[in-house]
Amino acid sequence: MKKSDLKQQVTAAIQACLDKKAEELSILEMEKGSGAFTDYFVLCSGTNPRQVQAIADEVELRLKTAGVRPEHVEGYNQGEWILVDYVDFVVHVFSEKARKFYDLERLWKTAKRLEPAELTPKTRTKPAPKTRTPRKRTPAAATRRKKE
Repeated sequence: MKKSDLKQQVTAAIQACLDKKAEELSILEMEKGSGAFTDYFVLCSGTNPRQVQAIADEVELRLKTAGVRPEHVEGYNQGEWILVDYVDFVVHVFSEKARKFYDLERLWKTAKRLEPAELTPKTRTKPAPKTRTPRKRTPAAATRRKKE
């Protein structure tokens, strides 16, 4: 998979989390030699099991519309820690209690922490279009118009 496609998918997952009011959003870029089985972790929290499920549902729905389905989903029924595995990235949606208990950020402390803006592809900005300067009217042209 292209790196840009992967970043777009991760960005879509992040946006889905934010749209469902996920809290404490973290993005970890896993190092190649760390033994990690994926490129990115997206971690977030919900305040109750129903919100945790809603966040996971929105991530799946958003990526499904882009033609991407998860390889595996775990923990949905309990709503404490839902893991949505897309192979190249994994979305972890926690309850506040489970997030503190498992503390994946500490476990993967060597991973690079990213901000959502770092994943959006940089677009080239086009120069502003040139504006036409209006022609100056000569006194002769102004008098011709008045006569008409």
